[in-house]
Amino acid sequence: MSVRTAVFPVAGLGTRFLPATKAVPKEMLPVVDKPLIQYAVEEARDAGIENFVFITAHGKVAIENHFDRDMDLEHYLAARGQDDLLDLVQIDGTVPGRISYVRQVEALGLGHAVWCARNLIGNEPFAVLLADELLRGDRPPLLELIEVHDQTGGNVISVIEVPADETGSYGIVTPGVIDGGVIEVKGLVEKPDPADAPSRYAAIGRYVLEPRVMDILALGYEGAGGEIQLTDALAGLIGGAPFHAVVHEGPRYDCGNKVGFLKANVALALERDDLGGDVEATIRELLP
Repeated sequence: MSVRTAVFPVAGLGTRFLPATKAVPKEMLPVVDKPLIQYAVEEARDAGIENFVFITAHGKVAIENHFDRDMDLEHYLAARGQDDLLDLVQIDGTVPGRISYVRQVEALGLGHAVWCARNLIGNEPFAVLLADELLRGDRPPLLELIEVHDQTGGNVISVIEVPADETGSYGIVTPGVIDGGVIEVKGLVEKPDPADAPSRYAAIGRYVLEPRVMDILALGYEGAGGEIQLTDALAGLIGGAPFHAVVHEGPRYDCGNKVGFLKANVALALERDDLGGDVEATIRELLP
């Protein structure tokens, strides 16, 4: 069965970006001129996802509004012949019934956020995308995971190689057989001490999962930080079904921290025909 549904956990407080996120969800912070969450949604759409499930919380109504239609704005732009701007605000994927919102209510961790989507997942495989992780590539990064899932079944996650001293910040894979960019996952540990890390392959916020993960999350096991960790639940799936990781080869920007967010803005602006030259000139001007 192919993957039709994607879950977007967007209930976090975004405390690293205060005071900006006091009134604006961190997922709505723009990278150049597009909110972070829209990059993730477009990646999912381009990978063939049909249903979009947002796990939200208090103060996240701006996300719902963003993926709704603003008829007054559309009429205003159409009346003035501003078709280029009209195309930008008419976001694909807004067909009624394709977007759902579920409140997490309590901030009990990423695993708990994913579990909140259980009634909309049913008995089908599904994807999870973390908007903080802005991934780029010639093809949608999620599509690579779905293609491996279609071949092998089971669970598939995206990983990158990180420096050894950074392994304590990620879920780290114990690798088995490596076939090109596809790695058999023999184990998974959340934020290990770098001295004990089984590899440098770190999970980076793209997952294709079998629905059985919901049964493990339902147990409410508290892991690192006293939260229900998705990584711990994934570790419980190993051995019961195929489990693979796909090495992401393209650019990756960790927009969960300020430096990564600024890097993403500069990098994506430099890619733009309408901005790249001016941005490069500005950077050269600012550098000593």
